[in-house]
Formats: sequence, structure tokens, C-alpha cells
Amino acid sequence: MRRSLWGMLLAVPLTALGQGKEAKAPAPAAAEVARSALPGVNWEGQVLRATGAGAPDLKAANPAQARLGAERAAKLDAFRNLLEQVKGIQLSAGRTVADEMARDEVRGRVEGAIRGFKVVAKRYFSDSGVEMDVEVPLAAITASLVAPAPDATILLNSEGAPKYTGLVVDARGLGAKPVLAPRLLDGAGKALYGAAALSAESRAATGVAAWFNSLEAAKKATLVGEKPLVVKATGLKGSDLVLSSDDAKALAEANTRFLAEGRVVIVTQ
Repeated sequence: MRRSLWGMLLAVPLTALGQGKEAKAPAPAAAEVARSALPGVNWEGQVLRATGAGAPDLKAANPAQARLGAERAAKLDAFRNLLEQVKGIQLSAGRTVADEMARDEVRGRVEGAIRGFKVVAKRYFSDSGVEMDVEVPLAAITASLVAPAPDATILLNSEGAPKYTGLVVDARGLGAKPVLAPRLLDGAGKALYGAAALSAESRAATGVAAWFNSLEAAKKATLVGEKPLVVKATGLKGSDLVLSSDDAKALAEANTRFLAEGRVVIVTQ
């Protein structure tokens, strides 16, 4: 009897059941709908995105319970998809997140960061199935992986009036690839910037750097503010960027407290 009743209920759109004003998809059964393409990593926006889908439980007592079950299933599916994607992200040259997650304690921290994902969109289907888009800040993932030792702290210059609001690193032509924890070095290999320069709050909220394909777009990025300092990277050491001697000097002499907030953009093309 219940199954035949569900056969009638599943034919009724959720709009008729008063399920709210969130977007509804006039589509076939959710279980039969092909999964949306996963957007993956957005290096400019510094987020990891995925989609999760959940089918209704036909044994549920009513449509509302079926929908709640579908949402739980969609969140679990989204978590699995985020976890699968995050493994392929480069932490630094030659080191992926998957490599770091080989250690149980790191895996636990990464999974904890991913479980804090934010639901940014939901799509409900006429069979009470649900599909949702979720995202996690890359900063949260980076913070779960990088914990600089006290002796690795990068000292920033806080003397003088603040002249710049952020830093744009022109790394075009070097073949640099986006990583979670890049560093800036001078010609002697001294670290001028990296995760160790960030405050604990910024490490979790902002991350080390955003990555852009356009220099003009990078200069206009909200992250670096209205008056960014633009420097040129002249070489690569793994995933570390080596600045020209003049730019390394300019960076060292400027008030660079903005670096502690992760206000850095790297341009690759």
C-alpha cells in the first residue's frame, strides 16, 4: 500500500507540496539525471567545489522524510567528491595533498576541513531527490596541512607608513603551476614570503596566495586592494618563485604587514 501511495506522491512536484522557494528543476527523476560536471578548483576564488546527489528513500513515511534523507545522501556524496578532488591538488612541487594524507593525523585534519563545506546551491526534483553544489575554502585545506615551525617564521617589515595594500607577483613565462603553499625567495634562497608569514587567522581564512591567468585582472583583485606592489619573478625552484634582486629589495624595504593577511596574487600567464 505504501509503495503504491509513493507512486502517486512522486508524481507531484515539490512546489505543490510547499517545499519552499529554492530552485526546482523540472527534470526527470534525480536518480536518472546525469551528474553535473564538477567545477573543481577555482584558484582565483580560492575554493574547491563539487556536486553531490541524493536519491529519495521510498521506504520513508512521507515526502518530507524522503527529502531529508535525500539531502543527507547528497551531502555525503558531495563530501566524497570533494575528498576525491582534494587528493590531486598540489601542496608544493612534487607533493600532493594525497601524499600528505598518507599520514593518519593529516588525513583526519583534511577530512575535518572538508566536512565544513558550505552548500551554495540546491536543486530539488519531483521525486524528492536532491542535488547540491558545495564549496570549501582552499585556505581551510592549506591550514590543515601546513603548520610552520616557530623557527621558520618569516619576519615582516612593519616600519614606515603603509604604501601598498597587497602584492602581485608576475610569474608569466616561467611555467609556474598553482600550489597551495608557494614561497617567494630572493636570489640567495632566503624566504621572503610563504605560509610561515601568515597569521594563524589568515592561514585558515585567506590562504597563501590566489593564482590568476591575467596580470590586469590580478591588479584589480579585491584580495590585493587598490594599491598593490607588482614584482617580477625571474626563476623557479620547485614551486618557489625567485624574485629579481631589485624587487626583492623593494619588498624587503616596504611595510609588508599586508603579507601577514595573505594579500598575494601570483600570475602565471
